[in-house]
Amino acid sequence: MPFADAVFVGIDGTSGRNAFTYAALDRDLSPIAMGESEVDEVTAFVASQPSAVVAVNSPAHLCMGSVRKRVEAHGRISHRLRGVDLRAAEYDLRARGISVSGTGANAGLLPAWVQLGLALYEKLSKLGFKEFPHQQASHQWLETHPHACFCVLLGQSPLPQSTVEGRLQRALILFERGVHIRDPMTFLEEITRHRLLHGILPIDLLPPPGQLDALVAAYTAWLSVAKPAEVTRLGNRREGFITLPAATLQEKY
Repeated sequence: MPFADAVFVGIDGTSGRNAFTYAALDRDLSPIAMGESEVDEVTAFVASQPSAVVAVNSPAHLCMGSVRKRVEAHGRISHRLRGVDLRAAEYDLRARGISVSGTGANAGLLPAWVQLGLALYEKLSKLGFKEFPHQQASHQWLETHPHACFCVLLGQSPLPQSTVEGRLQRALILFERGVHIRDPMTFLEEITRHRLLHGILPIDLLPPPGQLDALVAAYTAWLSVAKPAEVTRLGNRREGFITLPAATLQEKY
């Protein structure tokens, strides 16, 4: 695909609402659009780009039993086997100490945010998007996972994103990777004795959690095209791949 014209979009829908947070980066990692929209608005935006790679923070496929088959092959099956409702990529992430939700085999029993994500993938496919990597397609999608992305970029599990420290940490990770957001250290520079005493922190200087997750997904999409040797894909063809922004993964995080 033509890298010069490509837009790299991260889409996050884990807030539980019937909307997605999205962030779009150009080839220089400068944000060109960020916001929150419903599925039709988000897909219309990405489809209108001359070329786009969309990274979605949501499962693209259901569990097909590969983990159960793997465990059975090693003779460790039991009636109450933990992890049988995990996809292979999710199982591998948990084995590395990265906490991720499992995706079951029954779409009707999945959480609302996962079902919303599946609807997004379906909409993208109808608009002509192909699963990455595809040599000819100008519009492609891939699956990623925001918490796993921040783990592999940091080399350990980050602080909770619900805390100020966790937001600051994630923003610093993105900033140091070249994403052109406001320098997160500005947040610390704006903290005064008066603000601390009165609990008036300049929290608006830091991107909110959903936006940080969308940005790391967009960065992963960019890295997949600009530096494909620096990403890792976990999983298999039947259950899908999770793409992460690291050339190699640690055994434990």
